[in-house]
Amino acid sequence: MVTASQVKDLREKTGAGMMDCKKVLTETDGDMEKAIELLRERGIAKAAKKSSRVAAEGLVATYVSEDGKVGAVVEVNAETDFVGKNEEFKNFVYDVAKQIVEKNPASVEELLAQTSISENDKTVQEVLTNKIATIGENMSIRRFERFESNGIVGSYVHGDGKIGVLVDMENATPELAKDICLQIAAAKPEFLNREAVTAERVEKEMEILKAQAMNEGKPAEIAEKMVQGRINKFYGEICLLEQAFVKDPDMKISQLLESKGAKINNFARLEKGEGIEKVEENFAEEVAKQIRG
Repeated sequence: MVTASQVKDLREKTGAGMMDCKKVLTETDGDMEKAIELLRERGIAKAAKKSSRVAAEGLVATYVSEDGKVGAVVEVNAETDFVGKNEEFKNFVYDVAKQIVEKNPASVEELLAQTSISENDKTVQEVLTNKIATIGENMSIRRFERFESNGIVGSYVHGDGKIGVLVDMENATPELAKDICLQIAAAKPEFLNREAVTAERVEKEMEILKAQAMNEGKPAEIAEKMVQGRINKFYGEICLLEQAFVKDPDMKISQLLESKGAKINNFARLEKGEGIEKVEENFAEEVAKQIRG
């Protein structure tokens, strides 16, 4: 049986109407992913939107070495947004980003085991444990990315630590690197270029696009041609080099780079709490439960 909660979740992820959501969930026996695909095939939902109900608070921070050759971006989570404004917490996150640049840990586990650069008599894990005790909230270092460049590493933090971006470029000025970072923060590319997109992802998208065209009443041969045209739009949304430049939509990022003689080797975009579902609590209901014993 399809629940109201499932319908609500599907509406938030796709923007489709309530009755459409209920119908496809019933047809797919409550399978959320299949329901999203079915909505897209019918042209009701253009794309699966990630739920905005992300739980983890905290900060995303970046650090780049003085010579601009090494950079890191890290996400450190906490329980409430108040902690993200705490100066002690901010300093800790900054120190962690600097630690990653200077000590080059291979994983979060290795990072936690390293001697802290801010407190030489403690490991990073021990410093973190002390912060949990003094600040009074559970905290964790969730993930990080680190780049070493033969050119320049650019970085950008948006929204007081909501989004952090890192980019490794060649033959780029700091100004161009910043523009690329702003592009990544705003446009959310998933891949550098179309060659980086997995074959499975492309095949799945083409299946959905073909089903959309067929549902529009187009003959199979016309549908195939439509898919080829629409797949370019798909690449233009998820591939950085294929995206329209936010400052000049008539120009692709690849064209911008070509005009500057520059190249992007790699990029990373971390958004605070991305992919972590928030546990929604009803305060009145919680109080009522306590009163009932």
